[in-house]
Amino acid sequence: MTYFLVTFAFMLIVIAIMAVGVIFGRKAIKGSCGGANKGDCVCIKKCDKRKKMEAEGQV
Repeated sequence: MTYFLVTFAFMLIVIAIMAVGVIFGRKAIKGSCGGANKGDCVCIKKCDKRKKMEAEGQV
């Protein structure tokens, strides 16, 4: 039971630290683009959703 409580407390602390980072305007947490050796994460062609958001001025 002790291990469970320690792990639970640790996870709460980690989540709180991430939330504080987001609140203070840091970039949102995002994925890694599929690993270290899979190329860079720059999209060459924009998807339809991105085009629509740019047309509406939300970006």
